[in-house]
Amino acid sequence: MRVLIVNTSEKAGGAAVAAGRLMEALNNNGVKAKMLVRDRAVANILQDKAMSERLTVVGIGNSWYRQWPFVWERLVVFFRLHFSRKHLFDIDIANAGIDITHLPEFREADVIHLHWINQGMLSLGGIRRILQSGKPVVWTMHDIWPATAICHLTLDCHRYRNQCGFCWYLPGNGTKNDLAAKVWQKKKMLLASGSISFVACSRWLASEASQSALLAGQKISNIPNPINTRVFRPASQAETRQQLGLPATGRLLLFVSQRVTNRYKGMDYLAEACQQLAQQYPDMVKDTGVIILGGHAEEVGHLLPFKTYPLGYVSDEHQIVKVYNAADVFVLPSLSENLPNTIMEAMACGVPCVGFKVGGIPEEIDHQKNGYVATYRDAADLARGLRWVLYDANREALSQAALSKVHRYYSQQSVALKYTEIYNEAIARQHYKI
Repeated sequence: MRVLIVNTSEKAGGAAVAAGRLMEALNNNGVKAKMLVRDRAVANILQDKAMSERLTVVGIGNSWYRQWPFVWERLVVFFRLHFSRKHLFDIDIANAGIDITHLPEFREADVIHLHWINQGMLSLGGIRRILQSGKPVVWTMHDIWPATAICHLTLDCHRYRNQCGFCWYLPGNGTKNDLAAKVWQKKKMLLASGSISFVACSRWLASEASQSALLAGQKISNIPNPINTRVFRPASQAETRQQLGLPATGRLLLFVSQRVTNRYKGMDYLAEACQQLAQQYPDMVKDTGVIILGGHAEEVGHLLPFKTYPLGYVSDEHQIVKVYNAADVFVLPSLSENLPNTIMEAMACGVPCVGFKVGGIPEEIDHQKNGYVATYRDAADLARGLRWVLYDANREALSQAALSKVHRYYSQQSVALKYTEIYNEAIARQHYKI
């Protein structure tokens, strides 16, 4: 079986990381998988080694051909936002994209597996051409966009359960015939033109998507992202701290985000929780530090009462593994999450995690077994969770429970077998139609 995984980027973003890991998991478990992307990683382009030598990651066309759909879509969105940049990258309308059906990688594939295909990778018309090709299509949802008109984060808006319109992302909340309503109708026509096997990365997202009027009657499966436990694994805390230039003693919290200033990742809540801890337990100020991994890490240190160690954006997995192993607790106070790779990565390294009860986070963190699930948007409970993990809980028991959870549910073999079943079902259903 040959599977073509389609994603906008090779490396940038959680969906890209998850898609790449799935490709690796499939290839390690008897399925021939390739990944088709618009944006290849710079290192792979320059060195043309590793993945590219195995021909498992393929980039599309020249730079202008690749970027024009992105530019055009942003221009249209910019116009619809009345030339405001506020939500310029919060919505996608998929009015422009790249036609992949003529590519040899598409023609040779038995199954087309879509992932995050926004910002000029595929248009709705391009997806329709894929469906019209007759090839089975599987679509892994890394957020709610496939089940809404234009947004990736609904943030308590439930209009998609009936029909999107009057979208709060749009100026004046739009009109009845606003952009969201128009894209909704286009998506509705698209889904009527062919069969798609939808997969959600978390039970939470599967439940949310199943309530969408757009996906009414569609089967939505739930399969988590995989992780390579040969890469993400426990290592000596003393050695990793020394290698990273971090203090040998004291307790270290870890916060990770592609862009740490993204307000949806909850740095404000972490700062408030740390302020409360510093006030309630003054001794923690001299004994506690916060590692900040991600873009703009140096911009948030002033918010925290503890010493901070901004490491910036790191793409090398082996370096990231060292950072996880240097920490005593990983904290992700996100306001909206599907099934975050970062929690899975931390757990695979045996690091207890703390996060809010939102999205798929409670599916990963088992409360007071491998970490702590705090009440949503409650900085005081977040502080209690951090204190509990750092001072009250049995660290070894938390670590072992985290490792056991990862190996049982998120291993490459487990996830690859589940996707293989989805592929076989999609092939059989398409063959029956023909």
